[in-house]
Amino acid sequence: MPRRSRHDRDAGGPADLLAAKATLREEVWEALRAARVTRFPGAVGRIPNFVGAEAAAERLRATGEWRRAGTVKANPDAAQLPVRQRALQDGKVVYMAVPRLAEPDPFFLLDPDHLADPPRRAASISGASRSARRLAVADLAPVDLVVMGCVAAAGDGARLGKGGGFADLEFALAAQAGLIGADTVVVTTVHELQVRAAGEIPTAAHDVPLDLVVTPERVIDCRPRRGARPQAGIIWDELTQEKVASIPLLRSRNVDTGR
Repeated sequence: MPRRSRHDRDAGGPADLLAAKATLREEVWEALRAARVTRFPGAVGRIPNFVGAEAAAERLRATGEWRRAGTVKANPDAAQLPVRQRALQDGKVVYMAVPRLAEPDPFFLLDPDHLADPPRRAASISGASRSARRLAVADLAPVDLVVMGCVAAAGDGARLGKGGGFADLEFALAAQAGLIGADTVVVTTVHELQVRAAGEIPTAAHDVPLDLVVTPERVIDCRPRRGARPQAGIIWDELTQEKVASIPLLRSRNVDTGR
């Protein structure tokens, strides 16, 4: 098997923690691959697009947390495309991060009243380029529901991303701007094979815990057991200079603050 470049290659933090996370990712990707429950573009190296993603989105759609949300911030991965689609169908405003926060204005605004394409197409990365406006963090409104992509998730709220740290950075930026508060609900949709036991997923101080883990079969409420959310804002000491240099928004703030 060819050696893959790890997504956490520019991540900060203890080497043993990064290695433990990387090992768990490989285990989950292999379990999904072996069970043949992945769809294009696959699982390995990604937030896995899984068989049953639509059913998980419908189960999330049936929750009170979903019904009460008017504004949703969602990750751009294929696994959560059904969630973004249903948000637009239900009249919710969707903020979707530009992949890898690679632009100075790092969020797409999808307004259900102003779409150039049907919701499913508009909620895709390619569709967002036609239906969405690019926004800076300062232009966002407060968010009621945050949807995060996961490689693995546990009943205690611990989540494992693909290693780039972008979901946690998006959360930190929005929290620092006052757009995410104590009442903002954080959810994910995953396959049952991505669910791990409480305590199995190693976490760092910047890792955002989940409130709800939703699979095609069930809703797991993590709030009774989940840990505290990270402090609002960027934890600069946990970012490598390579990571800061790769993200325009962080790069400009780094210069502005003299860090």
